[in-house]
Amino acid sequence: MKTEQQYNKWIIAVSIIIPLVVALLFGINLRELGFDVEPLSFLPPIYAAINGFTAVLLIAAFIAIKQKNISLHKRLMITAIACSVLFLVMYVAYHMTSDSTKFGGEGLVKYIYYFVLITHVLLSIVIIPFVLITYVRAITNNIERHKKIAKITFPMWLYVAITGVIVYVMICPYYS
Repeated sequence: MKTEQQYNKWIIAVSIIIPLVVALLFGINLRELGFDVEPLSFLPPIYAAINGFTAVLLIAAFIAIKQKNISLHKRLMITAIACSVLFLVMYVAYHMTSDSTKFGGEGLVKYIYYFVLITHVLLSIVIIPFVLITYVRAITNNIERHKKIAKITFPMWLYVAITGVIVYVMICPYYS
């Protein structure tokens, strides 16, 4: 069985590569580059729902582990990770085929929206190594260290999942 340290290089690499690739692909619009692709404008409600489902999975996994149902906890957490990956693929695909939507709200709502959006984006980058480290500590059976970091990872990941839904709900009226 591998130890935690054997995964560290992969965790660091993935934690750097994912945000860089997303930022790069986010800035590429295939239609503007001359590719004949249909805008994937149907994706935002789907990936918002996936964020909501991820939040539900995280809460269910928390409850499962509190009830000492380790098997269910593991399945729920793996599903939450898969949902996050699926979200990311859909998010990038949408932005590569569609024009960005501008938030049209004004006043206090605008400031709330941008606060939620900025904290969501920043924590979605920060959460990557936390999820990976937490997962590696579980699969390497380093349960005490897994529990310690999970206490940080869980609320942060839950915040990212919930604010993803909030951002969608707030910008939804401005999709064209």
